[in-house]
Amino acid sequence: MIRSLSIAFLLIFSSCIVGAQTIGNYKSGYKKTGNTLSFLTTNGEVRLEFCSPEIFRVSASWNGKFEAQENLMVSNYKWPLVNPKVEDKKDHFLLTTAKLTVKLFKSPFRIVVFDAKGKLLSTDASGMQKEGNAVVVNKKMDADEHFFGFGERMDFMDRRSKKVKLNVGRGKGLPHAIGAYNILEANYCPVPFFMSTKGYGIFLHNSFATEWDMGAAKNDQYSFKAVDGELDYYFIYGPTFPNILNNYTSITGKSPMLPQFALGLHAGTYSGGTWGHEKETSDHYVVELAKKYRELGIPVDLFWLDSTWRLFGENGGKGATTFEWRETFKNPKSMFDSLYALNYKMVGLHIRPRFDNAKKLNLLDQAREKGYTYPENGKPGEFVNFFDSTAVKWWWENGVKRVANLGAKFLKTDEGSAFGALANESEKVGPTGKEAEKLHNVFPIAYAKAPFQEFEKFNGFRGLNQTREGYSGIQRYPYIFAGDWPSEWQYFAPVIKAGLNVGLSGVGTWAHCMGGFEHQVDPELYIRWVQFGMFSPIALVFGMDHPGYKEPWKYGDDALRNFKKYDLLRYRLFPYMYTSMHQQYQTGVPIMRALVLDNQEDENVYEIADQYMFGDNLMIAPVTTKGAITRSVYLPKGIWFNYWTNQKYEGKTYHHVVAPLDTIPIFVKGGSIIPMQPEMRYTGEKPVDVITLAIFPYGKSSYDLYEDDNLSLNYQKGNFSNTKITSNLVGSNLSINIDKPIGQFKPTTHSYLTEIHWNGTNQPKTVIENDQIVNAVSTTSALENKAGWFFDPKSKILWIKTSGKNNSSIKLNIN
Repeated sequence: MIRSLSIAFLLIFSSCIVGAQTIGNYKSGYKKTGNTLSFLTTNGEVRLEFCSPEIFRVSASWNGKFEAQENLMVSNYKWPLVNPKVEDKKDHFLLTTAKLTVKLFKSPFRIVVFDAKGKLLSTDASGMQKEGNAVVVNKKMDADEHFFGFGERMDFMDRRSKKVKLNVGRGKGLPHAIGAYNILEANYCPVPFFMSTKGYGIFLHNSFATEWDMGAAKNDQYSFKAVDGELDYYFIYGPTFPNILNNYTSITGKSPMLPQFALGLHAGTYSGGTWGHEKETSDHYVVELAKKYRELGIPVDLFWLDSTWRLFGENGGKGATTFEWRETFKNPKSMFDSLYALNYKMVGLHIRPRFDNAKKLNLLDQAREKGYTYPENGKPGEFVNFFDSTAVKWWWENGVKRVANLGAKFLKTDEGSAFGALANESEKVGPTGKEAEKLHNVFPIAYAKAPFQEFEKFNGFRGLNQTREGYSGIQRYPYIFAGDWPSEWQYFAPVIKAGLNVGLSGVGTWAHCMGGFEHQVDPELYIRWVQFGMFSPIALVFGMDHPGYKEPWKYGDDALRNFKKYDLLRYRLFPYMYTSMHQQYQTGVPIMRALVLDNQEDENVYEIADQYMFGDNLMIAPVTTKGAITRSVYLPKGIWFNYWTNQKYEGKTYHHVVAPLDTIPIFVKGGSIIPMQPEMRYTGEKPVDVITLAIFPYGKSSYDLYEDDNLSLNYQKGNFSNTKITSNLVGSNLSINIDKPIGQFKPTTHSYLTEIHWNGTNQPKTVIENDQIVNAVSTTSALENKAGWFFDPKSKILWIKTSGKNNSSIKLNIN
């Protein structure tokens, strides 16, 4: 019996060794070429490339072959010479840069990383392994280490002690009585990247499905695994989360600036008829809908027509695109012309990635004949081969350009997850096999990239594309939206969480369907969801609840008032949001920021998924409970003010605040300066001849207002300006300096109107501008036509209209 047990143990042990092969031990010698060090091991080869003093890339091969560079996940492979110092010690190699010290232990081969001061950051546990086709890395985990990122996850913020599988897809099953996919498995935009509170991040550069065990199996280890492909990952040092995001997006690409009008409302429509109601669609409905937004004074700039604008085809039905208009659209060109005459800036169309034949057009047959579809089971398939530039060009010239020539200026690229997986409206799974499995996660990137780039050239201004699925790198072709979540309270908070998680993963230009997508919506939920939606990176209203369609006037007078109130406020915040968009372009830090992003040392914020920073200065706290008119909030370190009441709060504390139905709690950092423009119903309705500066004085603070031409790509060449604005409160004396803009770009001329939220015990007595006494006026309306100042003792707001303009510097002194 004992002998039998021993044999069984040996067999199990042997199978484990066969099933999981490490990279082995270092053999002898190493090669250095530029930033790359190569090490031969007993079971393969390891390459370590320093991309910067803070970033290095680890690649391992068990057969001595390394994959060619791809350009969908990673956009940057050219790095300056780092020239790390290399020392060959007895049992390890010591590699040193200005930021990191890396020890490569020889037997077994494993990696240990320290910062420049000697603080331990990361240690391989069992190191690099291969389990069949899968590649695995195991690392040790500190007792106080927490992890954030992983893409558009709706389940958790902090992933410590949890497992997660990343593979593009909506989720599996319909587990709820009211329908919808499982939020625990939702994977519209997974990103194989995380940030650790210890001050580093890891990006697994592999397009196959991945699995991450962040301490669930062992509380002192975590692991990440790709089911196939190469073991290739980047180690990214911060130590702060913003620095890690900046470094990560220097690898995978920064989000470009969108046209400024893209910060305005995006409205989608089924043109009058969703599934089962297609006969009710028409170009007339679209124009009348656009007119109604204008008549009701609801600000909106972008419009798109969803699925039912086109005829469904013979092979793919709803799940494919024919590019042939439905018969109910009598004159599409006239429709587009009418929309642009109403001052809409961009009008787009929804598509799917499969070609199909209709009544007049047979694009599927033509594309198959020319070899421009991706093969399925050895035969010509239906998917446009977006990996082939020739196929993309044919798709553009023969499909998209048919509608672009009529007036379409962007696309909604839906169903990117259907390549090699089950589609929404059919039982088809598309291409299968190992190559399709490898391409499944990057297909949505290639799919979004094609129209983004082609329309950018065709329109002659910055690109824009709306898409549902993504992966690492999708941020280069914005924007992404959260998907088709029902109009139920139980999905509201998870959608907020999805936006925070995807922002922590380098994808900042993000949207969601205000009020939810499917089902009739509770008017109260619509109101609360719209409040959140107007403080999202992209504000988007769209639904398939026939005949409501989430149109703002369909859910009662309160809902319409609420929609207009926050839409108008959003348009006023354009200068602030646009500056935040440029920060995102420069640094990778999203407009919508989880509290942990700037407070990674504060464990109180690790699971806060219903509060976030909107830009540098505004904290938004949506109400996600039905019937609630109060909510608790946590304010991180610092001084904070209630935006609506001016009440002052100490940070690193919890507070319970009043939140009536028409009010979303907003808090402002002490010292904040928030630039705003006049109210508008659409971008460019009136000149921005006055910039309002909402200021919440506290100590010394500053803000850099960013400006450019709002439309062209010249910002990438440095054609922009920054205006430095500073505030300094000492006792009851306040000084405000507004510098002359600096930069290549010359902004239009405008004056300034301060909206100072005065917190002093005494009312201001004198205001001086550039050493000249400013006259007080009796009402705020008097400031519309002349310089002066007015203090409202009830609201405690000090209004100052400057006589100086932005062609010179302005100094204000208040006491």
